Order: sequence, then C-alpha cells, then structure tokens
Amino acid sequence: MRKTAVNGSERFPYSPLPERPRLRWPGGERVALWVLPNIEHYEYRPPLINGRDPWPRMPHPDVLNYGLRDYGNRVGVWRMFDCLDRHEIRSTISLNFGVIEHYPDIWEAMEARSCDYLCHGLYNTRYLWNLPEDEERKVIRDCVEILRKANGTQLNGWFGPAVSGTLRTADLAAEHGIGYIADYYHDDQPMPIRTSHGDLVSVPYSIEINDAVVYRYQTEGEEFERMIRDAFDVLYAEGEESGRVMAICLHPYLYGQPHRVKYLDRALGYILGHEGVWQATGSEIAQWSREQWFPQLEPHLVEFAREASDA
Repeated sequence: MRKTAVNGSERFPYSPLPERPRLRWPGGERVALWVLPNIEHYEYRPPLINGRDPWPRMPHPDVLNYGLRDYGNRVGVWRMFDCLDRHEIRSTISLNFGVIEHYPDIWEAMEARSCDYLCHGLYNTRYLWNLPEDEERKVIRDCVEILRKANGTQLNGWFGPAVSGTLRTADLAAEHGIGYIADYYHDDQPMPIRTSHGDLVSVPYSIEINDAVVYRYQTEGEEFERMIRDAFDVLYAEGEESGRVMAICLHPYLYGQPHRVKYLDRALGYILGHEGVWQATGSEIAQWSREQWFPQLEPHLVEFAREASDA
C-alpha cells in the first residue's frame, strides 16, 4: 500500500503530452465531449468553514447572492435540461448531494435522464479544507451512502465542494471505492492519480470552459460560445494525432438564464455537427482510460520518471 502523497510528483507523475503513447477513444473518435452541469445547494445562512465565508459581501443572509443560486434550482435547471435534451446530451452532473433531499423534483429529472453523478460534496458551502481525517472520511462515506440509498449505485466520481480538499482527499476517495476524480485540471487527457488504495483516474474538468469563472470577469453569452468553439477547434485538430477530453462546465443559475441559453444551444450544435466526437460521461471516460489507455501509458510514465531521476 502506498503512503499518502505529499507533493505533486508523488500524486500525479509528470509527462509531457507529445511524448506519450497515442490515445484513441472508442471508434477512433478524436474528442471525448464531457458536459457537466453543476447542480448545487448553497445554504441560506452557512457556517464559517475554516475562515471562508461563502457570502462575504454582507452579514447573512445575503439574499442577492443566495437568490441567484436559488434561481438556478427553481428555473434555470429546467431550461438547461431542455437545451441538453435537444442535443441528446448524456450529462455528468457535478452534484451537491444535499440536492437529492432538498430538491426531489430535480433528482427525479436527473434519474429520468440516466445521468452520471460526480459528487461535489454535500453542500457548496461546506468545504473540506483543513478537516481532520476522521471528519473528511465521514463526509465522503456519507456521500457514498446517500447515493446508494437514493438509487442503489456505487459512487464513482469525486469533485470537492468549491474544489476544496486536503492532502488525503484522493486517498479517502479511493478508499471508498470511487474510481475517478475531477479536482485536477492539469491536462487534456486522463491521467492516473496515485493513492494509498490504488490509482484514481483524473478526468480533466475545466476552469477555462466554465461559465462560473468566465462570468466573474463580465463575459457574456456570445463570447462564451466563441470560447467553446475555439477550444473545440484546437482539441479536435490535435485529436487527430491523439485523443483529447473537452469538458464544458455549466451552472444553471448562469447558463439557465433566458439571455444565455441560446448560446449553449448553438455551441453544442456546432460541436456535435462534427464527426469524430464521443459524447461521453465521466464514468465512461474513466473506464475506457483505465482499461485501454493506462496499460499503454503506465510504462511511459515509469520510464520517464526513471530518466528524470537519472538526469
């Protein structure tokens, strides 16, 4: 059993992309398109977690910022579902598991669509930073049990709430039977994450093609559509040589707005109008990578690490 990794080289071995073996997706497709609506629950009066206040603008309740997020679960999520349905998108939901209890209608809608679930913690106002090991283990264990009780399945993906975590998070995820993690944005291809309970698959989420980050800088719908198209064009061209992952990360309170949703519709139509696109879930990408890609990749990683240590 490996010890807990304490630095990057131990957790995720370095590998320059041009030197890797060729990655081919099912059917020889160039790009794995990964669409991730983030469906979240923010507490009205959240506790202060390790010094971070989710609503620092004013004393709680901050009805302005809470109301925006609440709009997503009341209105925006249904508009987004309609758009994704038009393109027959099989979504991976980055889900705060508190949504299952607080919004049963949303849960039923996700189940009706056979969504894949990437656990985003319990609430997006409950962070993992600096949690003692027993408390962090309980958070992950509780989330695994919530999904098992809700639909009888084993949780397969982990994505820390607000991308929070500790040095142990990947180890604890693997300990609880989770197969892939989205906390690492450091690549355009899936890569192994070393843990004390075997390797996880890092399926690359995106902070660039992510509406929550883009709109923080007052960029609007048409510009985000252009960014999606431009990113796809590059990844599609590069994917002829070796496959790529393209994550489109969305939030119903942003892209479920009436003045933005048409740009998502157009961007998806553009991408899916190309041959060579595998529209996949996170679990499918992780399984293919573990079974088909990592057996080719692992000898390269071992050799590259050996050469680096000898240099």
